[in-house]
Amino acid sequence: MLIDTHCHLAEFHRRNDVAGALDRAAAAAVTRVITIGTSPEDWELYAGLAAAHPGRVDYTVGLHPCDIERDDDSWREQVAQIPFYFERTNGPRPVALGEIGLDRFHLPKDATAAAAIYARQEEAFREQLAQARALACPIVIHSREAFPDCVRMIDESGVDWKKIVFHCFAHGPDEVRVLNSRGGRASFTGIITYKNAQPVRDALVAQGLDFLMVETDAPYLSPVPHRGEPNEPAYVAHTASEAARILNIAESELAARTTANAEAFFGLK
Repeated sequence: MLIDTHCHLAEFHRRNDVAGALDRAAAAAVTRVITIGTSPEDWELYAGLAAAHPGRVDYTVGLHPCDIERDDDSWREQVAQIPFYFERTNGPRPVALGEIGLDRFHLPKDATAAAAIYARQEEAFREQLAQARALACPIVIHSREAFPDCVRMIDESGVDWKKIVFHCFAHGPDEVRVLNSRGGRASFTGIITYKNAQPVRDALVAQGLDFLMVETDAPYLSPVPHRGEPNEPAYVAHTASEAARILNIAESELAARTTANAEAFFGLK
């Protein structure tokens, strides 16, 4: 049994293919998926999918840094809605707050505009970290070309690093040791199957099994042999197989350990 700890089912919903994606995942021994919130546009959708597929779909809520605009303060009102989902009694609650964080990669080329947006990202990240600390919930981090800033802000927030996962880890062993030394962890995508991703494979080895979780980030980042195609939860099996090869363990052991890790981290029943 495998758990895809990070995917985005909104694209499958738009194609009327959520049930199909879940069935294909189950056929690949991926029996549970966590669909990750990025803005209010998908939070309620994901809450509904979790209610419709109990034990197969869990969800998170959070405001992705790329959903924060330069001249728009609407993010404040959006972030203020997040605790409602954790407190609700009329449906399934999120299993984590996220994905939240910082992203320099998608900033505009104009330096002034980029600085304004990044400052808003930092504000939103700081506020959501404070919410997560108050809620004592797991936190899914998005960090793209912003690793030192993300680590610094998490340190400053006072949240429990044991509740932190940097998803779609794309750095090397030095960076993963920064997380692990604090009690945090990285989760790995199909990037580990890419020919030019040796530093990421080295990070996987450096972290080892105790913290390991696997994900697709579907519909993005399809693993080999599906690179170039839309990704889907079933394909986390390819990532898990490659991780087992890299770590020189049986695929059954990799599946058991990553499933147990995900269940413990996200508090899955």
